[in-house]
Amino acid sequence: MKVWGNEVTFDADLIGPWVCAKTGGTWLKGRGTAIGKLNQNGDLVAGVLYEDWNGANIVGHIAGLDGWASKGFLGLIFDYPFNQIGAKRITAPVNSNNDKARLLLEKLGFIIDATLAQAIPDGDLLLYRMYKSECKFLEDRYYGKK
Repeated sequence: MKVWGNEVTFDADLIGPWVCAKTGGTWLKGRGTAIGKLNQNGDLVAGVLYEDWNGANIVGHIAGLDGWASKGFLGLIFDYPFNQIGAKRITAPVNSNNDKARLLLEKLGFIIDATLAQAIPDGDLLLYRMYKSECKFLEDRYYGKK
């Protein structure tokens, strides 16, 4: 397991299945890149799975247990797509019935870009997006914070 500090891992084979289980997705080995936050016991408390990078857009799936967000982790999960690979935007698909995920994305600054009616078994699929210019987590105050 590749770990940065004691609280972050980049092990996609650990994070991917965890995020997919929480977001209703299906994990396929090699599906994408991931960043996870660990608690003091080494258990995942948050994860982001990135996939389908096309040179401009990357699809992101995020999941976390209560209390997972820290300035440093938020800075890290937005630094990767926007600064490290040069994405212009992140697209985050969410079930229209998942109020908790929708609230989280909106608090992070994502906005609804499209609605795919009846695209999932129990509702619509909402496509949220964030442009790099809209991301407040790239500000200096988020780097190096725990």
